[in-house]
Amino acid sequence: MITPTIRNAFFYAIVVALGGFVFGLDAALISGTVRFITTEWNLTDMQVGTVVSAPGLGVLFALMIAGYCCDKFGRKKALIVIAALYLTSAVWSALATSYMMLVAARFLGGLAFTSLTLAAMYIGEIAPPKWRGKLVSMNQINIVVGLTAAYFINYAILKASQSDASWAQSLGFQDAAWRWMLGSEILPALLWLILLFFVPESPRWLVFNNRSDQARKVLAKVLPENEIDEQVADIEKSMHHAHDSRSIGAQLRELFSPRMRLALLVGAAIAIAQQTTGINAVLYYAPTVFEQLGIGTDSAFMQTVWVGLVSIVATVSSLFFIDRFGRRPMVIGGLVWVIASLAICSYGFHQARYQLTDESLADLIELVDTGSLQPMVGKTYASDAEFKTALNVAIGETKTREHGSVLIQKAAVINATLILLGILSFIAAFQFSVGPIMWVLFSEIFPIALRGVAIPIFAFITSIVSYLVTQFFPWQLATLGASSTLLSYAAMCSVGLVALYRWLPETKNKTIEEVELVFEELHIKKQKT
Repeated sequence: MITPTIRNAFFYAIVVALGGFVFGLDAALISGTVRFITTEWNLTDMQVGTVVSAPGLGVLFALMIAGYCCDKFGRKKALIVIAALYLTSAVWSALATSYMMLVAARFLGGLAFTSLTLAAMYIGEIAPPKWRGKLVSMNQINIVVGLTAAYFINYAILKASQSDASWAQSLGFQDAAWRWMLGSEILPALLWLILLFFVPESPRWLVFNNRSDQARKVLAKVLPENEIDEQVADIEKSMHHAHDSRSIGAQLRELFSPRMRLALLVGAAIAIAQQTTGINAVLYYAPTVFEQLGIGTDSAFMQTVWVGLVSIVATVSSLFFIDRFGRRPMVIGGLVWVIASLAICSYGFHQARYQLTDESLADLIELVDTGSLQPMVGKTYASDAEFKTALNVAIGETKTREHGSVLIQKAAVINATLILLGILSFIAAFQFSVGPIMWVLFSEIFPIALRGVAIPIFAFITSIVSYLVTQFFPWQLATLGASSTLLSYAAMCSVGLVALYRWLPETKNKTIEEVELVFEELHIKKQKT
């Protein structure tokens, strides 16, 4: 039976997790603009990486003060500011008139990427223990729904930009497709900003700030009456270790104390492992990745829709199984699945060969100077990187970037089906396991008194790795080739798998305070051995 308290808990979680939807839009909409902005401003691989990764750099700065802000002003107010940043960034990005202006606008949006951290924190603090895994996972579901919506939007706008319909021309789709893509984020960001005014403050934050009476009123909306006093007592008990001081310095000393060592290792391992899978390289550059299969631009955009749909199915499945299977088996099994999928993709690209023929050149005569390509005819290139290097020499980097998709399509001899299945398998593995579960674990493994600094710190770690992956992916793709790039992700992910297999305990069906005791017991056992 769905009680009013359960309905309230789900409503608050859905509203706060709507920030995940806005994040998903922001993260994936840029994938459709890469080809357009590269051509418009003649960007290099590193400049493309800078545009795409700019939010990843912005979030690094935001995370430095996120813990202080959410502890000082409350989770709700911090989320409202974040929603306003998303809205401002979306408007500015759509109106950008230069490469640097777009970078600045996306950097501003990156300041709002802390929404993932604060949303997981808020939901973990307001959700009833038995529903916490599912409710925190809603954040990840909304992310993948946002990603999927972005891919649909990008594909629809791409088709509109190719249309001769009067409405498409009058709205400027042909000349400003990428602006429409980035501007589509404005309405969702505005809606989220409005809805946030209808959620309460975190009860744990209220207790932490000596406002227990207000906390009881909030808990009464999400818990049965007979559980409220016990929950408040548990929260107060969990803050005992911070009795001497609530300063950031005191929290950091407590966080890095010996009793927290195992939680720190788990947090660092999963933060790094999640992003060394290369997930954001695939999601943020999805059309670019699929163009390496030689299927053309339109088909590449269409394949991104499958990425979104698979993401939704896998994440929803994770929502249903996370409290049944447990966190540990899903993380360990999921990482094994991720590594195997990346290995399949790497193998597929490794077997590919690229060769231009006289027949293929005949189809390119209206795009490039086919005379310059004549020396490449009949030669077989062992990788996409080697083929692009030859193209750069023959027709120049600008023409290669502008027409690279068509040239690869004409030259590639590749098992596209195998690689496509490998990519979709990789997406499913990530979204079923380490994707959503990292945020669930972040909301569980740190005591309430330390969470304001702990979660931002580990979100900072995962953001650094994410920034490096997205910044250098275009360069890696051009220099190392798709096979070596994906294989490097599999190798780094394997290190994370070993670490988590050794350190990660099970936390399902436990209150936040019980999880704290689990880590303390494991620490004591380790000291005895």
